[in-house]
Amino acid sequence: MSIALEVKNTVKIFPSDAGEIRAVDDVSFSVNAGEFVALVGPSGSGKTTMLSILAALLTPTSGQVLIDGVDLAQMSEAERVALRREKIGFTFQSNNLIPYLTARENVGLMLRLNGRFDRAGALRSEELLARLGLAERLNNLPAQMSGGQQQRVAIARALIHNPSVVLADEPTASLDTERAYQVVETFAALIHENNRAGIMVTHDLRMCQHVDRILQMRDGKLVAIYETREEILRLAKGE
Repeated sequence: MSIALEVKNTVKIFPSDAGEIRAVDDVSFSVNAGEFVALVGPSGSGKTTMLSILAALLTPTSGQVLIDGVDLAQMSEAERVALRREKIGFTFQSNNLIPYLTARENVGLMLRLNGRFDRAGALRSEELLARLGLAERLNNLPAQMSGGQQQRVAIARALIHNPSVVLADEPTASLDTERAYQVVETFAALIHENNRAGIMVTHDLRMCQHVDRILQMRDGKLVAIYETREEILRLAKGE
């Protein structure tokens, strides 16, 4: 397997009235293409800051983050903007769909932003939405879809431009348990099938049963890695 994402001794320090806050404290890990990883930890553990660094939205105080071998810290802001658009897919808990665009238009927008929207791209958008069980919702606006359906549109939008890395920030927080399981299962299947590196930040360990590894953070540090199927399922079941 090839490494799609590599984090090396990454530190992020924020100034505060009380001194400084080490939101991310010397964290190192890598994610292979075709691997789906969960990043977990309590509130304030640093997982959201870590995700923002991976998304090239925050620059680490020190250390390296490499996507496809390219060090984000060595890029200009314009280059980072282009990288976010071309190499990174995002799914958020508030799916951020554009309310006046249909499902197919929301997905096709990512191709338009990358100058890659054509007839073949439009067909891929429809095929991906159909794969996600939304073949009958192609022309629906977000307000005409359930929360689970909207989240699946967001997943399609995150994957349509074939990014190297797909980041999901609490993608099931606003869903009921049954729909949350369905969304994570589908997301995992697409990560594996499309050979992308996927990272999901979640506070709900039950959602981790479909991941390949669990990375646990606390107080800015990476404190545990769960890699075996037995470990992952035990943690997901709260044992």
